[in-house]
Amino acid sequence: MPQAQVSLIQKSGEQVQTRKSGANGQFSFAEVPPGSYFVTVEAAGFAPFRTQEFAITTQQRYVVPDISLVVAGLNANVIVRPADEIAAEQIKAEEKQRVMGVFPNYYVSYVPDAAPLTSKQKFSLAIHDTFDWTTFLGVSMGAGLEQATNRPSGYGQGAVGYGKRWGALFADGRSSDLLSHYVFASLLRQDPRYFYQGTGTTKSRLYHAMSSAFVARSDSGKNMPNYSYLLGDICAGAISNAYYPSSDRGAGLVFTNAAIGIAGRAAQAVFQEFVAKRLTKNVPKLSSSGSTDPNASASLPPKSSAASPAPKP
Repeated sequence: MPQAQVSLIQKSGEQVQTRKSGANGQFSFAEVPPGSYFVTVEAAGFAPFRTQEFAITTQQRYVVPDISLVVAGLNANVIVRPADEIAAEQIKAEEKQRVMGVFPNYYVSYVPDAAPLTSKQKFSLAIHDTFDWTTFLGVSMGAGLEQATNRPSGYGQGAVGYGKRWGALFADGRSSDLLSHYVFASLLRQDPRYFYQGTGTTKSRLYHAMSSAFVARSDSGKNMPNYSYLLGDICAGAISNAYYPSSDRGAGLVFTNAAIGIAGRAAQAVFQEFVAKRLTKNVPKLSSSGSTDPNASASLPPKSSAASPAPKP
């Protein structure tokens, strides 16, 4: 092996001379004072080698026995961490996502193999999203629009009418969000997030986005009917019968709100798939494995490859 580093070391440990092996692995040391020595060899990819100690006398020529190197052991460490720790890191990244730096975009995962959320994490994410400051701005604008069009008419006009509309819109959104994203998502073990596809044909991406209103990912990673959104919308609609004007109450209100909710989620998913990523700040950068965190969960012992003979220096 050429270019291996060969050193002549005194018994005391002092390095006397160092050479690089030649094209055929040869090396030599000249003008060596009498004494006890050993030779060490170091080469990239091979385990260090040390000869037995030998003695040199005046005017003696000493031939070092053939030296065979062995391949260095290869260490592989796998870091294994609990899934909830990985999910916590991913949620922290998601909670920085905002469309145009303003509107929260927490319920979109750009990590295809994101870790499942615990019930506590689903609750925390739902609270942060549904009570974001932009929610109050949106509800205020929506109530103003309803006031201008006098919908529902049973609320009347003036400050009282506006307050009722504001409260109804706020309650509609919060009950729907908490029921869909936390209560039923936890009970039915479903992931409430939209998983961005980003690749494939336009048709496949459109199908993926629209179907997300009806198909959800379970906590185990399998697809299943999106019961949490459906039940959340229906229950939120049922609760709204308690505060909507009597003329607007009934089964029609429940199923109308549910239909609006499903259609809204489908439209929002299409927006997420084709537009929102370009407008969203702090979208995480994926590694080559498609994950923001390549580590997976208790430390395993390193494994070494078997040593095998290699060329002689």
